[in-house]
Amino acid sequence: MWIFGWKGPSGFSACSTAEEVTKGIDGTGLTAINLVVLEVSYNLIACILTISGASSGIGTETTRVLALRGVHVVMAVRNTGNGGKVKEAILKENPNAKLDVMELDLGSMASVRKFASEYKSLGLALNLLINNAGVVAPPFMLTKDNLELQFGTNHIGKNHKSLFSTMPAYGQAKLANILHANELAKRLKEEGVEITANSLHPGIITTTNLLRHHGIIDALANMVAKYFMKSIPQGAATTCYVTLHPQVKEVSGEYFCDSNAKPTALAKDEELAKNCGTSA
Repeated sequence: MWIFGWKGPSGFSACSTAEEVTKGIDGTGLTAINLVVLEVSYNLIACILTISGASSGIGTETTRVLALRGVHVVMAVRNTGNGGKVKEAILKENPNAKLDVMELDLGSMASVRKFASEYKSLGLALNLLINNAGVVAPPFMLTKDNLELQFGTNHIGKNHKSLFSTMPAYGQAKLANILHANELAKRLKEEGVEITANSLHPGIITTTNLLRHHGIIDALANMVAKYFMKSIPQGAATTCYVTLHPQVKEVSGEYFCDSNAKPTALAKDEELAKNCGTSA
C-alpha cells in the first residue's frame, strides 16, 4: 500500500506495520486474551489484552506481534483446532511466546458467559482488552440468541430482518462499537476508575477471508489491493499501536485509524453513546 504513506501526529501512517508501531516496546507482564472470529475493528482497552479474530488474517498477526513483544496472549477462538494451529505456528517462529487457546463464540451469549467464567477461574490479571472480531456483510443470518448476525456478533443489538441490508447493518454494528466504547470511557472516568476504552478501524485489508460471501467483490478487491488496500501486517498496526504504545497510555474515548486518533461527528453523539452503553 504505497499510495497512502503520509504520517500523522503519532509518527505513523497507513503504511506502518504492527512490528513498526511496537518496536522497542516491552509487553512483558501483560496478559492477552485473543478472541477469534474474523476481523479487527473494535477495541476496549482495560487491563489484559484480549484480541478477537486471532485464528486468521490480522487477528493472527496481532497475536504474533504482541507475543513477540512479550505479552501473554490467551487466544479466545470459536474453533480451538484452528487456534491450536496458529499457536503452533507462532511458537515455531518464537519459542518464547506465551500463548493459550480457549473456546469462545461471540454469536452465543451462553458461550461468552462460559468463557468469562472459565477465564476468571484461571486467576489471571486483566491489563488490556481488545475485542478484535466480527463479520462483514454475510447473507442474512441469526445468532444463537436470534439476533441479526452482524449486530449480534459485532456488538449485541436488535433483529433487523424486515429491513435488512448487509453493509448498512455492518456499519450500524461498527458505529455501535464506537459509541459503546465512548460511553464506557465516560462512565469509567466519572467513577474514577483508571481504565481506558478506545475503538479503532484497521483499514481495508487484502488477502483476508472477510469478503468470502462476495466472490466477485473479493476477486476485484484482490486485483487492486496492492495499490489501495493494506497488507495484513499493516492492518494489525493500529490494534497493536492502541494496545501497547506509550502515546495512548492515558487516552480514552477516542477512535483510531492508521495509528492516529480520527474523531468523527456521529461517533461523538453523546445521546447515541448513552443508549449503546445502556443496551450492550
